[in-house]
Amino acid sequence: MSGETPKTPDSKSERAARLAAELRANLRRRKAQARGRAEEEAKPEAPPEEDGSSA
Repeated sequence: MSGETPKTPDSKSERAARLAAELRANLRRRKAQARGRAEEEAKPEAPPEEDGSSA
């Protein structure tokens, strides 16, 4: 790849910081998904309503 810039110590630290931020964002998404799934499982299913109008 001829268009790459030369690697410098700063670029390594920038990359590490960027990856750390992406990992934190990914962890937040996964935790939110897990909470959503837990809420779905915790909801009790309501029995069908019987209003006495069935024949």
